[in-house]
Amino acid sequence: MKGHRISGPGQRPFEIVQYSDDDESWRGRSQPPQIKAIIPSSHPPIQRLTPRFVELGAAGENIEEATRSSGGRIGFSREEMGWHSHPDEFDADAPTDLYGQYRQGDRDTPTTIQDPIDQRILDRRVRRRVPRERLRAVKEMTDHSIHSRRGAGGGEFVEPGEFPDAIDPRTQHGRDLDHDLIQRQARLAEDLTKPVDRLHMTTVPSTTVRAMFPGAHVATQPDKPAIAMAGTGAVITYAELDAAANRVSRLLRDSGLQPGDHVAVCLENHPRFFEVIWGCHYAGLIYTAASSRLTSEELAYIINDCGARMFITSQYLSRQASEVLESTPDVERRLMLDGTAPGYESYEEVIATLDASPLPDRVAGVDMLYSSGTTGQPKGVLPAFSPTPLGEEAGGVAPVMQMLFGVSAESVYLSPAPLYHAAPLRFTMGVHRLGGTSVIMEHFDAEEFLALVERHHITHSQVVPTMFVRMLKLPDEVRNRYDVSSLQVVIHAAAPCPVQVKKQMIEWFGPVLHEYYAGTEGNGFVYCNSEMWLAHEGTVGMPIGSTVHIVGEDGEEVPQGESGTIYFEGGGTFEYHNDPDKTKNSRHPKGWSTLGDVGYLDADGFLYLTDRKAYMIISGGVNIYPQESENLLVTHPKVVDVAVFGVPNDDFGEEVKAVVQPVEM
Repeated sequence: MKGHRISGPGQRPFEIVQYSDDDESWRGRSQPPQIKAIIPSSHPPIQRLTPRFVELGAAGENIEEATRSSGGRIGFSREEMGWHSHPDEFDADAPTDLYGQYRQGDRDTPTTIQDPIDQRILDRRVRRRVPRERLRAVKEMTDHSIHSRRGAGGGEFVEPGEFPDAIDPRTQHGRDLDHDLIQRQARLAEDLTKPVDRLHMTTVPSTTVRAMFPGAHVATQPDKPAIAMAGTGAVITYAELDAAANRVSRLLRDSGLQPGDHVAVCLENHPRFFEVIWGCHYAGLIYTAASSRLTSEELAYIINDCGARMFITSQYLSRQASEVLESTPDVERRLMLDGTAPGYESYEEVIATLDASPLPDRVAGVDMLYSSGTTGQPKGVLPAFSPTPLGEEAGGVAPVMQMLFGVSAESVYLSPAPLYHAAPLRFTMGVHRLGGTSVIMEHFDAEEFLALVERHHITHSQVVPTMFVRMLKLPDEVRNRYDVSSLQVVIHAAAPCPVQVKKQMIEWFGPVLHEYYAGTEGNGFVYCNSEMWLAHEGTVGMPIGSTVHIVGEDGEEVPQGESGTIYFEGGGTFEYHNDPDKTKNSRHPKGWSTLGDVGYLDADGFLYLTDRKAYMIISGGVNIYPQESENLLVTHPKVVDVAVFGVPNDDFGEEVKAVVQPVEM
């Protein structure tokens, strides 16, 4: 069993638990035991419950009768929940939301168990009391969002009625999108009026969830698209992706590379990008995806620094590939896609000669990606590597995608960013682990993003705030042309999102925005959904699996509400490859680690980002954070993008300058 323990002040702990296929407590049950649920720790053994959808039934309703009458769904009445602390704390609003997650109150609430097929996790909603005027504003935004999201979806539209009491909270078997959206946004407005409890998450003993990889899905869905290229329409099935990755793994092994060796890859968003990456993974290598926008000097530095024995690139980058030949003497073999150049073999010709069967005794590889850094050269984030049989590794970000974002084999994930970045690379691999389909944009275009959502019925995507800004800059007739109602989760990260931009996106897309703050280093994870953010505007969320400390220049923690360097305690550990000094400088004397960002915590424990410490401008003794100016300037209707920075000034030391990209040049 795998789990985390969550508790709030004055509450019994709750556990997020996952039961495995071989769990003896589920032997003899008629449904698969692959479920996740939040169970009060003092609750009687879970064996007495059946792994099905749970709804709230009428008082006194018999469980077995409810199961039969609802086609496999169960209702629990208040009386049947004998372990519940007090009837007044009963949360009568626990049905599934738009994408299969259940919401529970902040007090002790009844058990809710998930549909085993969906394999998604339950969550708890964080709430706080807000003024009545704020609730009215949320209602207006919600009503508008429901109408704007409906688009061309069709079906009978359900009016909200007397908000929110007139909303029927019951979930139907064949759920209607608009109906569910109304339910979900009604619950959002209702929840904003309830008090918040600060939650803390600590790890409890668990076993590793078995990881997946493309080849694990070939037996059940060989012809299902694993990858679809947005521009060309090229489709790679799971069978094709796995066979190609097997050939790449044999190429690497035949070239003398052994588990733990390094390989560097520099590609644009290419249709064969992931066969190369998964091939490296199948071969047990440490693989570094380098930016296709680097200069030749920067690319040579990364190839040398990571210790790559093989380098794979494409004809698109032939100029840089030729220029790094002499400056990367330790590379033993070089291959190029879509053509050749002096010193490079044809990737396609070499791959065509190799067997598509799996290597024997495969072990899982791992990425070593380079953080962009703010000064000096970028540094590789060195992972802990030990040979682990393929399929038994930790699974990367896939468990988080499954638990927080509801990604499953039915998901269609749109990746609009360069694949060499940590999040697009890891999240797309996570989709492949879970058996979903990834739609990959060769280049981001705001209108094309919307068109792809409608065309492919996209359920999940991950963007950066700049993409939000560019979509909002589109004319209204363009924005309203596309139906985005299939979106269940839109994740954003990588940079702070201006408050007004996020408000407009929630109004447009609905409360499907999810944000996290984390780094390539993997030392901590902060998360919030739309509901949490609307109650704490500007936040990047609350820490999950770690503790956040805000530290001043003297190394001591600062009072709540004051800005300082953000440190994580209890998250993952990391080292910067070949840079012990940078590794040391990222550590606090108490063992905490930082990414170098500045921020503060509010009274409820929500984190707010101010800027990166290295970006701070000191003018006349005053600390100025460029992000604040950028967030304001980028919302101007005639501005597409902006960068604010400091330049020398004889009187004040530094002064503020801004470079603005206008909508029309």
